[in-house]
Amino acid sequence: MKKIFYSLLLLSVILASSCTKEKKVVPKPITDTTKLTPTALDLIKDSVFLFAKEDYLWYDQLPTYQVFNPRSFTDPDDMTALTKEVDALSQIAINPTTTKPYEYYVPNPGEAKYSFIDDGSVSAELNGVKGDFGFAPFYNHLDESDLRVKYVYPGSPADLKGIKRGYRITSINSRTSLTYDGDNGPNVNFVVNAYAYSNTISMTLLKPDGTTLTVNNMSTANYNVNPVLKDSVYNPSKGRKVGYMVFNSFTSQDNAGPQLDLVFNKFIDSAITDLVVDLRYNGGGYVSTAEYIDNYIVPATKSGTPMYITYYNNNLQNDIHPLLSGVYNIPAGSFKPENSDNSISFNKKGSLNVNHVYFIITGATASASELTINNLRPEMDVQFVGNTSYGKPVGFFAIDINKYQLYIPEFYTQNSAGQGGYYSGFTPGASTSAYPGVEDFDDVTKDFGDSGEGLLAHILSYVKTGTYSVKSPVIQSLSSRQTMSISAENSLAKKMSKSKFNGMIFDKKLKSKKRF
Repeated sequence: MKKIFYSLLLLSVILASSCTKEKKVVPKPITDTTKLTPTALDLIKDSVFLFAKEDYLWYDQLPTYQVFNPRSFTDPDDMTALTKEVDALSQIAINPTTTKPYEYYVPNPGEAKYSFIDDGSVSAELNGVKGDFGFAPFYNHLDESDLRVKYVYPGSPADLKGIKRGYRITSINSRTSLTYDGDNGPNVNFVVNAYAYSNTISMTLLKPDGTTLTVNNMSTANYNVNPVLKDSVYNPSKGRKVGYMVFNSFTSQDNAGPQLDLVFNKFIDSAITDLVVDLRYNGGGYVSTAEYIDNYIVPATKSGTPMYITYYNNNLQNDIHPLLSGVYNIPAGSFKPENSDNSISFNKKGSLNVNHVYFIITGATASASELTINNLRPEMDVQFVGNTSYGKPVGFFAIDINKYQLYIPEFYTQNSAGQGGYYSGFTPGASTSAYPGVEDFDDVTKDFGDSGEGLLAHILSYVKTGTYSVKSPVIQSLSSRQTMSISAENSLAKKMSKSKFNGMIFDKKLKSKKRF
């Protein structure tokens, strides 16, 4: 059956006791007599566990309901209580290769690397609507006192105020003490709270030309997301043209498709020979948008050949999913790898003809971003520039539970060469040569597209000379200039990101009366 991409996959579970028309699963109450009459939150906790026990990729390593006791996770804040439960669930399944949980997150052990519970904000964001300032800050790794703007969304409040990537932030809400003091330091917490958890912000910024920009009482606002933050064409050497695109989020195809069409048509008209896709801050999103990009990039000779295969757990593959089928009509075999929704082939778009594609990545490059890269690895010359990506070779669909959405890994993918399982991420220039390229830090001191920006400069040098430019001293050795390691940078990046989403969502529609 032909694959049809839709919006977020919804698994509506109506838990309120008054809704008798919907099927629901209520487990046998635990022995604690105070829990004999479950609350609405108890039932939500139950559903989180029971859906995981059925649909989680590693469901077979989860304990029984009685042993896990989902109602034991408590907190005055409902979302925090549910997050505690999801975090605990995520640490049970062990990866035999590492002997650590599949969802082990190095910067914050005990916190889920992939799974999370959400209140609906992810759905809005991935469908192209955000409600914030539209920028994100980060520190220059060579100077712990140097706080910069790392990106700005077009049309956002920050963009309308004239804020650009690379501007130095010298004060926030009249506070000038902003120096990096550790992930949980008072300065870092002040910065995070001011831009990620406030409705207004005032800043003073230093521009590259030495002048200052003062922004007073900038308010958050809703705006439509253009995930393409920058595109440019370069001529680094005779006979070579390089197309460069910053793609910051795999929003829905309806939102991202028209923007991607504009950029790739520009590259086609410019007859570029090499392509740079900058995914350094892209935490993922819709699988269909990843396929959309790959179909533009892949050589025409590969059209019709396998792109990737999706694999679900044994329960789903064998149609053992009473919770899902109790609410939805799911055709038999929907989760089998050979189903046309799960076995995907390339379908070349446009006439772009490039022999080399370079991906700029960092620890914030995750999931659908990594899928986009992995799909192309067997098909053409793929180069990696930056530092180790997040490492998320698994994906999910959203499960609606009352007013929340549960995101847990339900599938993994492999490309046409059977490559997958990159739980440790892609490390550019790794000694194994699996990910050819060069490792270096993100350069937040310059705007996207600046030919002197560190990671882009590497690529332009490679196109011109066949070798990458000299790596930063902080990568080669523990230089006296170094203030932040790559692992510390990646840990801080997650803390300073307002969005907790790192993932790829399978946005398909089954041939049934309801969506799931």
